[in-house]
Amino acid sequence: MKKDQTFTRRRMLLASAAAAGAASAAGLLLSGGTDPAPARPAAPFAGPGGHAAMKSSAFRLQPLTGDGPPRTVPARTPVRDEPILRMSGSGRRMLLTFDDGPDPQYTPHILDTLAKYNVRATFFVCGEMAEWNGNLLARMAGEGHVVGNHTWSHPLLTELRRAQIRSEMERTSEAIERGYGEHPRWFRAPYGAWNRAAFQLGSEMGMEPLAWTVDSLDWTEPGTRTIIDRIETGAAPGVVVLSHDAGGNRSQSVSALRRYLPRLLDAGYHLTIPRRPYP
Repeated sequence: MKKDQTFTRRRMLLASAAAAGAASAAGLLLSGGTDPAPARPAAPFAGPGGHAAMKSSAFRLQPLTGDGPPRTVPARTPVRDEPILRMSGSGRRMLLTFDDGPDPQYTPHILDTLAKYNVRATFFVCGEMAEWNGNLLARMAGEGHVVGNHTWSHPLLTELRRAQIRSEMERTSEAIERGYGEHPRWFRAPYGAWNRAAFQLGSEMGMEPLAWTVDSLDWTEPGTRTIIDRIETGAAPGVVVLSHDAGGNRSQSVSALRRYLPRLLDAGYHLTIPRRPYP
C-alpha cells in the first residue's frame, strides 16, 4: 500500500476505530522489559492522552540489568475482554512503545537514542515491515527491547473474519521469530480496535493484549515541541506511551525522543519494558 493510500485509509478508519479501541479498555499492566531493503510503511493510530503533570527531580534512575526480555516461549494466557492499559506496582515506572515499524530510515535513530541512555522500549511491529527489516529486529533483541505483534498489514480487525485475523497474527509472529529469535509475548490491535476474536487468538498464541495510556499523536506530524509537551504532560507512574517509528515521516518523533527522554530520566522516571502476569 502506498503512503497516500495508507493515510487515506487511516483518516477513514480513525473515528470508528477510536470508539472501538482504547477508550473501552481499563486493565492493569504488571511492571517489569546494513542498509536493508525499503519496506512498506503501515498506518498508525491515535488513542487517548494522559493528563498527569511531569514532576521534576534531581536524580536519574537507570533501567535494571534484569529488564531484558525473557528468552522463553510463553504458555497460553487467559482470554481477556479488554486490553491492558497501565502498569501497576511501586515506583515511577513508564513504558515507551513504538508502533508500525521497523523502518530502516527512522527506527535506527530511535534505537541509537535509547542505547545512549540505556533505556529499553517495546516495539509493536507489522509483519510486512519485519520481513524486510529482520536485521533491526535482531538489533532490538540484542539490546534488550521487547518486540510485539501488530498484525501483518495493519488492517482494522473488526472488519475481518476470524480466519483472516488469525493469518495476520500468525504470519507476523513467524516473521518476528525469524528476525528477533523468539515468539512475541505481546499483541496490539491496529487502530486500537479490539474484538473478541483478537483476544481469543492472542491468548491461543501466548500473547497478552497491550494498549496505551498516553498518545503522542506523532503520526499527525504536529511538530516536535507538541509531541514533547504531550508526553511530558502525560508522564506519570504506570503510564504506557504510544509513539510511532514508521507509517510516514517520523523525523519529528525521532527529534522529540532525543529531547524528552533525558528529561523523563532526570525527573526520576524508570523507563522499562512490560512484565507478564503469567509465565
